[in-house]
Amino acid sequence: MSRAAPSLLPRLTRLLETVGSNLKLARLRRKYSAEMVAQRAGVSRKTVYRVELGDPAVALGIYARVMQVLRLEQDLATLAADDLLGRKLQDAALPTQRRSSKKIAESIAVVSDDALTPALSREREKE
Repeated sequence: MSRAAPSLLPRLTRLLETVGSNLKLARLRRKYSAEMVAQRAGVSRKTVYRVELGDPAVALGIYARVMQVLRLEQDLATLAADDLLGRKLQDAALPTQRRSSKKIAESIAVVSDDALTPALSREREKE
């Protein structure tokens, strides 16, 4: 029995194909054969071929192992690192400060005026 391929949005399919293409270019720049990458990653050559095609049925762990062979594993740290939408949603859910009642605001103003009165009277005496 063959496994059914997971259905993905076309945009995500193109993104995976781009990742696979980038991995293939990285392998070719290093002059590594697909057989050597497969051996070092502990997978078959056909699996490396599927990774380079951006096959969504290949496990993320295999992508990570191929990236490790190519010394690109640090690129995995950048996945979802800059979550703009998540931060905006978090900021939108932050509670707002409640306004103080008029009584509290008036009492603060009275205390502030009383505290300033001696200082003002001293300055007026100097003049």
